[in-house]
Amino acid sequence: MEVFDNKRVYDDSDEELDLIAPKAKRAQWRHRRVGPAWIKFGRRVKYLGSDLNAYVEDNRVSPGDVA
Repeated sequence: MEVFDNKRVYDDSDEELDLIAPKAKRAQWRHRRVGPAWIKFGRRVKYLGSDLNAYVEDNRVSPGDVA
């Protein structure tokens, strides 16, 4: 499943990332080292589209799956 463009680098302020979680929640996740992989450039936080798609796929739940 490709929700995000695999070749794009997303900035933490991009509204598309709100599909995963609000900006404040993503900041908490980074502090706790959970959530999708990210890249830091000084104070700037970036996400690779391929990492975001991998995170979405890893968190996909199918109703027929047995836990």
